[in-house]
Amino acid sequence: MTDSKTIQDAITTGQVALGVEFGSTTIKAILTTENGVTIASGSYDWTNNFKDGLWTYALPDVWSGLQQAYLALKQQVQTQYHVKITHIQSMGFSAMMHGYLAFDQQDALLVPFRTWRNAITEEAASGLTKLFEFNIPQRWSIGHLYQAILNQESHVKNIAYLTTLAGYVHWQLTGERVLGIGDASGMFPIDETTGNYDQAMLAKFNALKAVQQYRWHIADILPKPLPAGMPAGTLTAAGAMLLDPTDDLQAGSLIAPPEGDAGTGMVATNSVKKRTGNISVGTSIFSMIVLEKNLSHVYSNIDIVTTPTGLPVAMVHANNSASDINAWAKLFAEFAQKTGHELTTSELYQVLFDAALNDAQPDAGGLSGYGYYSGENITAVPEGRPMLVRQPDSPLTIGNLMRFNIFGAFGAIKIGMRILADEQVLTDNIVAQGGVFKTPVVAQKLLAAALATDVTVMKNAGEGGPWGMAVLALYATQKTPNQTLTDFLDHHIFADSVSETLSPDPKDVAGFEAFMTRYINGLEIEMAAIKALPNHAEKE
Repeated sequence: MTDSKTIQDAITTGQVALGVEFGSTTIKAILTTENGVTIASGSYDWTNNFKDGLWTYALPDVWSGLQQAYLALKQQVQTQYHVKITHIQSMGFSAMMHGYLAFDQQDALLVPFRTWRNAITEEAASGLTKLFEFNIPQRWSIGHLYQAILNQESHVKNIAYLTTLAGYVHWQLTGERVLGIGDASGMFPIDETTGNYDQAMLAKFNALKAVQQYRWHIADILPKPLPAGMPAGTLTAAGAMLLDPTDDLQAGSLIAPPEGDAGTGMVATNSVKKRTGNISVGTSIFSMIVLEKNLSHVYSNIDIVTTPTGLPVAMVHANNSASDINAWAKLFAEFAQKTGHELTTSELYQVLFDAALNDAQPDAGGLSGYGYYSGENITAVPEGRPMLVRQPDSPLTIGNLMRFNIFGAFGAIKIGMRILADEQVLTDNIVAQGGVFKTPVVAQKLLAAALATDVTVMKNAGEGGPWGMAVLALYATQKTPNQTLTDFLDHHIFADSVSETLSPDPKDVAGFEAFMTRYINGLEIEMAAIKALPNHAEKE
């Protein structure tokens, strides 16, 4: 435990680290001590917009959101420790991976930011997967680029730089066009032996007839990949003003390579060495298992990305997860309010989640459906139509409803995890993180049932990615010669960590399998809903 005076001195002298993550619904900033203890945090809620048939965020919102999150952190520091933040030794910025941010020679954005949620690149992703003999998911930046080429979009000829959201923020704060290798591995395949983009695949892409009409070469427009621990630039004076317009913050902070939310999740759960795995649950859900050996086949539901140090990772990513849990929770909160009962968020989720665990049938009472707010790559569903489906004799109780929603959050990813189980991909532990685990036991126990394996949740499960990014910033400044990220995490960050491991209940396992049978068999209903009920945006 670090005492208040020590923390106060650390803030005053700048011996602190800042981690910021741009998640799908929240921009969160966390300030830590030199040994990773959280000092303060600030957040800003934002949302993507469905505009002209695409999911996007406006770039001005990136900066206003960052400034509001950092301001909330500053105010918390001022209130609790009565000091002002003027210097931060190291910092790092992470964001949701993949997507498409293309800029011209004058650094102007060519088309609105296309996020990972856009399942619009099936033709390109399929063609590149065959060309490379390596799975290219629809979310990946190279898939978006190639689809724009196939669509003959006029902006493509003017591309001078292509990056992710984390890479964009880092570029604006430092002037450096680099990217953490984990995030880079969601743009274009990485060669593990070189720590750079796969040269043979780059050559194959450049040789495509549709690509040869452009003056640029793919390697020239991608950010340079950097492994964790490498310095990736310093905060410029202009960058400091972007982060803190009050002019309190000095320039000069060392900035770590910008990472994707998958990489920061691995760090936050200490899952960066071989045979470790983690699952991150939020708007989307993804599992990451660090591989001991290559998979025997190319699978459309398994992405091969890397840890922040460049080790190959099998990633199962589903676009949809906890959004409908939150939607139903808001409905119950509104009902409680109308009856004169105000519940805190933690009280609300505790009541609902307890019902899912203690007052529900093992298979959620026959309830089925999909919390799909966008297209789902794993089940090949092109658009989202959240729905609840039940038989006339399905007991519609709060317990069954909430168990259905929690099971549904794990449904798509289970399909990919079955493939890894068949491949005999081994893990020593699965560590889970995300907001659903702030409510103790329930989501953890039901995830254990879904995966039929032990699941560990660490005490910092709710802090997740931004804290993991702060830890990467600490590693960039503190690593000793030849010290690996694994050693740094084991001995400096997680030496005294607190965690709890839960095993699956056989009844819950059987219940989830029954749920999954309905989940898979009912996909035709979701497809029929897409056909029968066009998106509001499409009708406009």
